[in-house]
Order: sequence, then C-alpha cells, then structure tokens
Amino acid sequence: MSNFTDFQSHIGMHPDRFFKGTLFRGEMLLVGINCFEPGQTQSVHDHADQDKVYVVMAGVGRFTVGDEVRDVSAGGVVWAAAGIPHGVTNPGDTRLSVLVCIAPPPARR
Repeated sequence: MSNFTDFQSHIGMHPDRFFKGTLFRGEMLLVGINCFEPGQTQSVHDHADQDKVYVVMAGVGRFTVGDEVRDVSAGGVVWAAAGIPHGVTNPGDTRLSVLVCIAPPPARR
C-alpha cells in the first residue's frame, strides 16, 4: 500500500445506492471516499464505538448529526462522535464526494 493517493482515482458510482471506496486502512483508522449521486442517501445510523469525520470534497451534502441538520459544501468538515446518529443526503443536482475517516475502523468481513 502506498502512503499517497489522489482521492479522485477512488471515485465511483452505483445507480441504486451511494458508492464507497477505501483509500487507506490501518489498525486504528479507515479513510474512504463516499460518492452520492443526486438524491442518494446514507440513512441515519450510529456507530457505538467509532468516531467519524466527513470532509466534503465536492458538491453539497445535507448532514444529520444528532438533532442538527445542515447543508455543507466543499471544504466543510462534519464530526459524528461515537454513538451519535448521523447520515448524509445529496440534495443537489451534481455528485457529492465526501472523504470519510472512521476510527477505529470497522471489523473486516
């Protein structure tokens, strides 16, 4: 695994659900890219023992964290602490690309 990458080489799409790609995965952290086509959603959910950070790379996302809902554009950073419900929707008309960091990473399947 290289220590360097370009997030754009990990972008993709699925017509029926949002796309997830892994950039880096270690014992303590997972870094990925999530891509949402217009109208696609990551349902509100939580991770009891994982913190998550979203960095909007392109587009605009509607983020829910706990009781708060905000539209966040490129350059915005969103924090969802362990146990706090969170989710994302692309309300726009262009792709939403979000860098996602999860610590510790989910168990491998």
